[in-house]
Amino acid sequence: MDRRFLILLCVSIPSFMINLDANIVSVSLPSIAQTLHADFGSIEWVISAYTLAFASLVMPGGALADRFGRKRLLVTGLAVFTLASLICGAASSVTVLNWARAVQGTGAALQLSAALAILSNEFQGEHRAKAFAFWGSIIGIGIMLGPVAGGVITQILGWQWAFYVNLPIGAAMIALTVFTVTESRDPKANRIDVMGVVTLAAFLGLATYALISGNHAGWSSQPVLTSAFCAAAALIAFIVVERIQERPMMDFTYFIRPTYLGANIAAVAYAATFLTMLTYLPFFFQNGLAFGPMKAGALMLPLAAGLFVVPRLVTAYVEHRVSGRLLLVVGLILVGSGLLIASTQVGAMSYSRIAIPMMLASVGAGVLNGQVVKVGMTVIPADRAGMASGVSGTMRFSGIVIGFAALGAVFFQGITSGVSNAIPFVGGDLLREISRAIGSGDMTAAATLLQQQGIDGSVAREIVGAGLHEVMRYASMTAFVAAIASHWLISPVETAPLGTKETKVTDPLID
Repeated sequence: MDRRFLILLCVSIPSFMINLDANIVSVSLPSIAQTLHADFGSIEWVISAYTLAFASLVMPGGALADRFGRKRLLVTGLAVFTLASLICGAASSVTVLNWARAVQGTGAALQLSAALAILSNEFQGEHRAKAFAFWGSIIGIGIMLGPVAGGVITQILGWQWAFYVNLPIGAAMIALTVFTVTESRDPKANRIDVMGVVTLAAFLGLATYALISGNHAGWSSQPVLTSAFCAAAALIAFIVVERIQERPMMDFTYFIRPTYLGANIAAVAYAATFLTMLTYLPFFFQNGLAFGPMKAGALMLPLAAGLFVVPRLVTAYVEHRVSGRLLLVVGLILVGSGLLIASTQVGAMSYSRIAIPMMLASVGAGVLNGQVVKVGMTVIPADRAGMASGVSGTMRFSGIVIGFAALGAVFFQGITSGVSNAIPFVGGDLLREISRAIGSGDMTAAATLLQQQGIDGSVAREIVGAGLHEVMRYASMTAFVAAIASHWLISPVETAPLGTKETKVTDPLID
């Protein structure tokens, strides 16, 4: 088998594992909550602990890959991810699970940043564009299959196997990487930006804590306000630290380039809107529409199909004809339009009413999934591939972290408003108790509490729909604003079709 194809597998399958795992877990959340007796805040951390660790460390991971070797870091990341998956599956409490998820996110960050750096180093020009398209398609498969696999595994084997499934894949990929990949590094990378790592992790951690805790402790409570203030201070400190570094982990001079800034805005918006929706939709299917895990996962398949199909179609028929700017803007508009239309249909409490607009959003997400990294990389020198891949991963997963936490606040507020509308005479502790029961997916307890107030228990499911309506509405507005910003910032000349700048080369390996 051709070595370059094996290298593509080495850089794509770890990314496949990361996205498969995230989406398997999204379908398993209600089962995890019931088994481990976890509330809404704890369940949010099952997702947020993973994405927070990932977002905090994927950029340092790029720097580590440049400094110590990309192959070495990929193997290390795979080993950490695989071991943490074992601990996640064996967890007997939500606290252990959340800490293991943070370790799993650490391994995911190391392997993704190293994989992207290897891809950028091994493939150049037209070959690189096709390699990124292949990588994007593999990620699409992971995102698409995750809910289906999660539903089947959770209903037949139990949620623990959503983590155990990583063990054989991780072991096989470690062996293939050791056998196939040639070591590479950046000879100019001499030191690790420790203060940059600390301040970035502090910002993301404190901001996420404030957004998640605000639903329960109150937005004006001292812990939440203190966390928000400290998060802002950590962000300022991170910017200052990076500005004075000789070779920074995040080189802010690249953000002066409008094209690079616009591509990263698109990446954050794509993650914060569509990718976070892949967690909220299975929750709605199970707790709003009363479907089992297997059916909920299967119903996600057509909604995520665009992430697999569209990147290949764009690469084959579109990207050599139009600019990268147009592709990102169109992708964001499609995501925003699909979410906006779906938000108007959620109240009907029918899968068929939201399926078509969500498929429209999936087409837009497929365009973005294959293009956001590629467009950003067009203005980055090859010797800074590790840094650039780290920034790209950080932006995407920071979007998931902040987007999931922020939309979680919107979701919980939508649920609380729905409870208030259903029972206008209820407030205080009872209002919060009912809202938390619905938000954590404990529909039996929620129905019992509603019936005690003389309200039909089925109203609890309609309230889940009210929360999702608000999430989709805010997410659509975010996508539209990002589309405007991307159009304004990204240069159509810098992102012109590759065929207009150099002779087209055929690569039989990837074609």
